[in-house]
Amino acid sequence: MLLRADGRRFDEIRQITIVKDFLKYPEGSVMIEMGHTKVICTATIEDKVPPFLKNTGRGWLTAEYSMLPMSTHLRTPRESTRGRVGGRTHEIQRLIGRSLRSVTDLNTFGEKTIYVDCDVIQADGGTRTASITGAFVALMDLFIKQKNNGIVEEIPVADYISAVSVGIIDKQIHLDINYEEDSKAEVDMNFVMTGNGRFVEIQGTAEEEPFSRELMNQMIDLATKGINEITKIQKDILGEVI
Repeated sequence: MLLRADGRRFDEIRQITIVKDFLKYPEGSVMIEMGHTKVICTATIEDKVPPFLKNTGRGWLTAEYSMLPMSTHLRTPRESTRGRVGGRTHEIQRLIGRSLRSVTDLNTFGEKTIYVDCDVIQADGGTRTASITGAFVALMDLFIKQKNNGIVEEIPVADYISAVSVGIIDKQIHLDINYEEDSKAEVDMNFVMTGNGRFVEIQGTAEEEPFSRELMNQMIDLATKGINEITKIQKDILGEVI
């Protein structure tokens, strides 16, 4: 079998390293590396909720995402200096928030808001998938500490969640594509899935010609394989806490 430029098989995810308690102050923090992509993910909780949730007894979870100026080959100005959040950033941080909320019971920790921050310090493709995967570990770390401190009785998370990309390059399906592969992909898809194989979100685009249902099914199968491997890594780090 021909190998990819980085030596992987077409159905192989990049090497993943997740370091817990990466920062001193957040309740949950990790550094996740997927190949050459590196993201710092933190989770913190505050005693307030958005106005639409006041006096409901329900909590909230929201996410912010950013790429630091030299996370890519050329320096990208901070969005704060441009005065607004870009469309891509807005889309990704909403995706991260939706993904984590899909497995979190927001009715169990009172009128509090969990803030998840994902800061990309080095980008080589898959920054949104790495952010979701790492943010889940940071969120779980927060809840584990809260349970150990008697703040919550049970961890209010129903399942593991992670994300992975799939692309078609030269008619060949590739799992977990890096930047070089993404730049020439004919089809680019991102899958967000739970540990038990349910879908949270599928994002996909054909850059050139449309693709068939058969190819779609093959991409789903390959994404599922990748999610299973990523979930195992999360479980190895967190333990069987769900």
